[in-house]
Amino acid sequence: MTPPQTAPDTPNTVAEATSECCSAHAATGEHGYTKNKDAHVKRLRRIEGQIRGLQRMVDEDVYCIDILTQVSASTKALQSFALQLLEEHLRHCVAHAAQDGGAEMDAKVEEATAAIARLLRT
Repeated sequence: MTPPQTAPDTPNTVAEATSECCSAHAATGEHGYTKNKDAHVKRLRRIEGQIRGLQRMVDEDVYCIDILTQVSASTKALQSFALQLLEEHLRHCVAHAAQDGGAEMDAKVEEATAAIARLLRT
């Protein structure tokens, strides 16, 4: 069986996704989202419930347009979460790298730009 194809810049595992860290994390022991972690987890659980609701709607043969309305709501919820996470990343990791300057600053700006581009493609 062939493994699923992913985009070249998409990590295949959680370990890959977390392998790179920033000097802000090294200095503070926190990620940009750490202070709001409980709220983020609560929000993600709510979104997870929305997605499970979509599955239930399909199982129950709900009208297509009603399902699409819920897909739109779920998509907006994920986009809103992503924007919040991006803002926290910019304020924490990118800002810290900008203070330090040099190659890490360039790398963090490039990384944030790529993340924004991915968000815009969705």
